[in-house]
Amino acid sequence: MLANAVLFSFISFVALVVLLLGRLSFLTPIKSYVFHTHGHEIGIFALVLFFNLFAAFYTMFRRFRLKNTGQKLLHLDKQVKTGHSALSREIAERYGD
Repeated sequence: MLANAVLFSFISFVALVVLLLGRLSFLTPIKSYVFHTHGHEIGIFALVLFFNLFAAFYTMFRRFRLKNTGQKLLHLDKQVKTGHSALSREIAERYGD
Protein backbone atom coordinates (compact mmCIF):
# COMPACT_ATOMS: atom_id res chain seq x y z
CA MET A 1 0.00 0.00 0.00
CA LEU A 2 2.88 2.33 0.80
CA ALA A 3 4.56 1.59 -2.53
CA ASN A 4 1.31 2.21 -4.40
CA ALA A 5 0.86 5.56 -2.66
CA VAL A 6 4.40 6.60 -3.58
CA LEU A 7 3.92 5.48 -7.18
CA PHE A 8 0.61 7.29 -7.63
CA SER A 9 1.87 10.46 -5.95
CA PHE A 10 5.02 10.45 -8.12
CA ILE A 11 2.98 10.01 -11.30
CA SER A 12 0.58 12.78 -10.26
CA PHE A 13 3.47 15.07 -9.31
CA VAL A 14 5.23 14.56 -12.65
CA ALA A 15 1.96 15.16 -14.51
CA LEU A 16 1.44 18.42 -12.62
CA VAL A 17 5.02 19.53 -13.34
CA VAL A 18 4.63 18.81 -17.04
CA LEU A 19 1.32 20.69 -17.08
CA LEU A 20 2.91 23.68 -15.33
CA LEU A 21 5.91 23.68 -17.67
CA GLY A 22 3.54 23.89 -20.62
CA ARG A 23 1.51 26.69 -19.06
CA LEU A 24 4.50 28.73 -17.90
CA SER A 25 6.43 28.64 -21.16
CA PHE A 26 6.24 32.46 -21.37
CA LEU A 27 8.75 32.59 -18.48
CA THR A 28 11.48 30.86 -20.54
CA PRO A 29 13.45 34.08 -21.28
CA ILE A 30 13.82 34.86 -17.57
CA LYS A 31 14.18 31.25 -16.36
CA SER A 32 17.63 31.70 -14.83
CA TYR A 33 16.52 34.82 -12.92
CA VAL A 34 13.41 33.10 -11.53
CA PHE A 35 15.36 30.03 -10.37
CA HIS A 36 18.17 32.13 -8.94
CA THR A 37 15.88 34.34 -6.87
CA HIS A 38 13.02 31.92 -6.04
CA GLY A 39 14.54 28.46 -6.51
CA HIS A 40 14.59 27.66 -2.80
CA GLU A 41 10.90 28.49 -2.38
CA ILE A 42 9.98 26.55 -5.53
CA GLY A 43 11.83 23.51 -4.21
CA ILE A 44 10.16 23.68 -0.80
CA PHE A 45 6.74 24.08 -2.44
CA ALA A 46 7.42 21.09 -4.70
CA LEU A 47 8.46 18.96 -1.72
CA VAL A 48 5.38 19.94 0.30
CA LEU A 49 3.16 19.28 -2.73
CA PHE A 50 4.66 15.80 -3.15
CA PHE A 51 4.14 14.96 0.53
CA ASN A 52 0.56 16.21 0.40
CA LEU A 53 -0.14 14.09 -2.67
CA PHE A 54 1.42 11.11 -0.91
CA ALA A 55 -0.70 11.66 2.21
CA ALA A 56 -3.87 11.97 0.13
CA PHE A 57 -3.20 8.76 -1.81
CA TYR A 58 -2.14 6.87 1.32
CA THR A 59 -5.31 7.93 3.13
CA MET A 60 -7.43 7.02 0.14
CA PHE A 61 -5.83 3.57 -0.18
CA ARG A 62 -6.22 2.88 3.55
CA ARG A 63 -9.83 4.00 3.46
CA PHE A 64 -10.99 2.05 0.40
CA ARG A 65 -8.61 -0.90 0.08
CA LEU A 66 -8.66 -1.99 3.73
CA LYS A 67 -12.41 -1.72 4.09
CA ASN A 68 -13.96 -4.45 6.29
CA THR A 69 -10.61 -6.18 6.77
CA GLY A 70 -11.41 -7.16 10.35
CA GLN A 71 -14.67 -8.81 9.33
CA LYS A 72 -12.95 -10.71 6.52
CA LEU A 73 -10.25 -11.99 8.87
CA LEU A 74 -12.87 -13.00 11.45
CA HIS A 75 -14.73 -14.99 8.78
CA LEU A 76 -11.48 -16.74 7.75
CA ASP A 77 -10.66 -17.49 11.39
CA LYS A 78 -14.08 -19.10 11.90
CA GLN A 79 -13.61 -21.25 8.78
CA VAL A 80 -10.18 -22.43 9.92
CA LYS A 81 -11.41 -23.27 13.44
CA THR A 82 -14.42 -25.24 12.21
CA GLY A 83 -12.41 -27.14 9.60
CA HIS A 84 -14.45 -26.04 6.59
CA SER A 85 -11.55 -24.84 4.47
CA ALA A 86 -8.48 -26.25 2.75
CA LEU A 87 -6.35 -24.01 4.91
CA SER A 88 -7.50 -25.78 8.09
CA ARG A 89 -6.22 -29.14 6.80
CA GLU A 90 -2.86 -27.59 5.98
CA ILE A 91 -2.59 -26.03 9.42
CA ALA A 92 -3.56 -29.34 11.08
CA GLU A 93 -0.92 -31.23 9.06
CA ARG A 94 1.81 -28.73 9.78
CA TYR A 95 1.21 -28.02 13.46
CA GLY A 96 -0.84 -31.02 14.56
CA ASP A 97 -4.08 -30.92 16.46
